[in-house]
Amino acid sequence: MDKQFLKNFKFDIHSITSDSRKAGNGVIFVAIKGTKSDGHDFIHSAIEAGSNIIVCEKIPDGHFPNIEFIKVSDSAEALGYIADIHYGSPSAQMKLVGVTGTNGKTTVATLLYRLAMTMGYKVGLFSTVAIYINNEKYETANTTPDALTLNAIMRKMVDAGCQYCFMEVSSHAVVQKRIAGLKYKGAVFTNLTHDHLDYHGSFEIYRDAKKEFFDGLEKQAFALVNFDDKNGMVMIQNSNAEKYTYSLREMADFNMKTIEIINEGMLLSIKGKEFWTPLIGKFNAYNLAAVYGVAELLGWQQEDILINISKLKSVDGRVETIRIKDDVTVIVDYAHTPDALKNIIEAVNSFRKKGNRLIVVVGAGGNRDKTKRPKMAKEASNSTDIVILTSDNPRDENPEDIINQMIEGVPMDDRNKILSIVNRREAIRTACKMANKNDIVLIAGKGHETYQEINGVKYPFDDREIVKEFCY
Repeated sequence: MDKQFLKNFKFDIHSITSDSRKAGNGVIFVAIKGTKSDGHDFIHSAIEAGSNIIVCEKIPDGHFPNIEFIKVSDSAEALGYIADIHYGSPSAQMKLVGVTGTNGKTTVATLLYRLAMTMGYKVGLFSTVAIYINNEKYETANTTPDALTLNAIMRKMVDAGCQYCFMEVSSHAVVQKRIAGLKYKGAVFTNLTHDHLDYHGSFEIYRDAKKEFFDGLEKQAFALVNFDDKNGMVMIQNSNAEKYTYSLREMADFNMKTIEIINEGMLLSIKGKEFWTPLIGKFNAYNLAAVYGVAELLGWQQEDILINISKLKSVDGRVETIRIKDDVTVIVDYAHTPDALKNIIEAVNSFRKKGNRLIVVVGAGGNRDKTKRPKMAKEASNSTDIVILTSDNPRDENPEDIINQMIEGVPMDDRNKILSIVNRREAIRTACKMANKNDIVLIAGKGHETYQEINGVKYPFDDREIVKEFCY
């Protein structure tokens, strides 16, 4: 953001909005160019409602007496800095750590929050699942809220005594400047795989959106990246932050080793110290390496970290295990990308015993990246016994069309294991009824979500509750 803008911004702020319907006397209106509408088209409405300070990229034609226009190069970015000023720079009053990447953001951020809480700190969390201020939970609509919401809630966190805040940082939030003005103590990169290409247009643009987060870090911050992901070093090549790496395969600042993986958990080792975790899967070993690395970089003691990290349980909807009758194990997971699906299937197969079948229920979301649909079905059919393709959140699309697009990615030799059941409730019921003793049912795609979106309407739907309804 232009430093001159900050220097000159000396208005007393009563309230701020980017929604002309909330404009009024004493309310600063910030005109933002959005994906669906342009706030500049509503400047007149904001003025008529009583706002006399307008932040915009283009001053409208006409005569506007007693109206103060502040012209900026990027009004979305300006909103972040104005919000920071208005709420007293709350992010600078905590140690704020952002977590970005395709998979693992929710798990890493949430485990860091839980670890800090377990160690007795006061802490806040912004995640896909929920927002927390210490033990108080708030619902969330976006992985990373808008700039006004972020700063308002961070103000509450500071007032509640929070010393730390852990936040998922989505690629959308970066390019839409929702995190502008925030002061980060550290940033984590988990991995980069196929996702959100419907929004970004190409993998390179998606990658660069993640990288922009690291480019904006100050030299007092740390940047911790997954060295085993080829994009890890790309993230930090232009960053001013202190650079650190974690790895399961290469020499890094934080090397995690998997000693044993069973269905009850894993025995891991980091910096020569072993610890047990109830989490499963190599991808969770990566997540825990990131968590440990951040904890140490924040100055926490190794012994305290290891004692408490071993107490951490899986995040809601992430490899969440449910035991049902006849010794059938059902795993509910948020895996909604090809790579995430591959990882969870590999994790299950690492402890699945010979003769025990793996039945997978999976769909793909409507109005989202169509190119990943056949890739997801291909991953689902690999090293599994039965695959039931079904609805996810079809939104405004025909779920049968989505399923047909998924089937195109399944090799001909594997198509005999594919079933198509459009109704997700029926698909879950069928999978549970088909399972024999000691079989494993993996229900992927929605995880923690408690709704199903169909034609613009969100209906109550929780994979975990459906399992309990039909299969206990």
